Amino acid sequence: MVLLIGIDDTDSRQGRCTTHLVYRIVDFLISNGYEVEEYPFLARLNPNIPWKTRGNGAVCIKVKVDMESMEGEHVMQVVKEMVESNSMLGYGANPGIVFLGRCKSIEPIVRFASDALWRVMSIRGAIKVIEECKDDGCSIEYYAMGNGQGIVGALASIGLASSILDDYTFEVVAYRREEMCGLPRLVDEASVMMMDKATYPYTFNNYDYKHARVLITPHGPDPVLLGIRGDDPCILLDALSMIKVHEPLEGYMVFRSNQGTNAHLANMLDASNLKAYTSGYIQGRVASEPLAIEGGHTFFALECYGSNGYGNGEDGYGKGNVLCAVYEPTGLSPIAQALSIGDLLEVGGGVRKGTTKHPKVLNVEYIKVVDLARKVRYMNPLCICGKRLKSEGKGKGYGCKRCGYRVKDAEKVEVEVARDLRLGLYLPDAKAHRHLTKPLHRYSIKPGCMRLDIDWFNNNGFTC
Repeated sequence: MVLLIGIDDTDSRQGRCTTHLVYRIVDFLISNGYEVEEYPFLARLNPNIPWKTRGNGAVCIKVKVDMESMEGEHVMQVVKEMVESNSMLGYGANPGIVFLGRCKSIEPIVRFASDALWRVMSIRGAIKVIEECKDDGCSIEYYAMGNGQGIVGALASIGLASSILDDYTFEVVAYRREEMCGLPRLVDEASVMMMDKATYPYTFNNYDYKHARVLITPHGPDPVLLGIRGDDPCILLDALSMIKVHEPLEGYMVFRSNQGTNAHLANMLDASNLKAYTSGYIQGRVASEPLAIEGGHTFFALECYGSNGYGNGEDGYGKGNVLCAVYEPTGLSPIAQALSIGDLLEVGGGVRKGTTKHPKVLNVEYIKVVDLARKVRYMNPLCICGKRLKSEGKGKGYGCKRCGYRVKDAEKVEVEVARDLRLGLYLPDAKAHRHLTKPLHRYSIKPGCMRLDIDWFNNNGFTC
């Protein structure tokens, strides 16, 4: 029987990492002869949850275990002990574990996971789904520490790992030795650029050339040295071998993931009733001229009509005006500032909670320009000699300073202004990408195959 183990919320901003804990658990399983059925699934959930740590990631492991004997109980007990002893309890971590064995229908868990990508899910809701599955004959248990918040991600990771996903990616994560945690990461920048160019387009978000910044290394005290994301696990291992690292490593592991898929932005938001911390997209026409404020941030209003299609109807789902915020670090402010009233857009992002002083705002993660409004300005008419006429005063008509031609009954004429903006999809700069942001080139790439005949797990330490 395959036992699915979902784990979440073991780390804090002071250290540790759920993926590293899963690496240690997989090490235990493989070392003791258990067959891990596939790469662990790294589930990135709604990134706008305010109480998340870093990337809001949870992990699911699939392992073959005889659940009818003491073997199943032994594995579950070891996992519980490892989570308890390797979590940042007392520093903000609220670990949760879900064990799923025999299951008549996993659909309720899959639906819960789908909602967890873009909505705020409660502990009570997660436990309700678990109890309903148990009543339906599923072999499912959960274990929680702290306030139990980790149950949400743990259950969602099982649902996503069990889903038939249209899109997914892979990531190879290399881990530091314990004595190196908290020290600067010794990764050679030039080798990262070389690797990026050698493996494009099958890896992504390795290096931000615009800002000269390495993107594969985190910046906190956690045990992750680097993570390389892409669409083919074999190419990821090749990419890892190209990186020059000047410190000893503990090992590495390949994950399957929903990273780089825009999974959190797949749902249309109700513009008439935005919910704080939800993620998704809206469609409509620009209803106000963009306002740029100090710091380079830009705001504009979008008049939405939802399902009737980009503002072409009057009674569509989600009718209403939405204030959109484009922050300078995204690199999208110049695009937002080039918008004009009437432009037709699709905008994706997360809803920031409103306050007594400020309304709810959609923090923009992408802008798709569908159609551009005609923009005009009114100018003095042309003279017969081709030069612009000058006004001679109210009610006195126009005259030409070049040839002397005068006309009394002329009016200003409408002149179309060329737009410094093109139709298409605009994404943030690479340094501002979230874990789930789908890079532009991935829209034409299909996910690769998961292969267990490669060296996807290494616990012997290695040098790059």
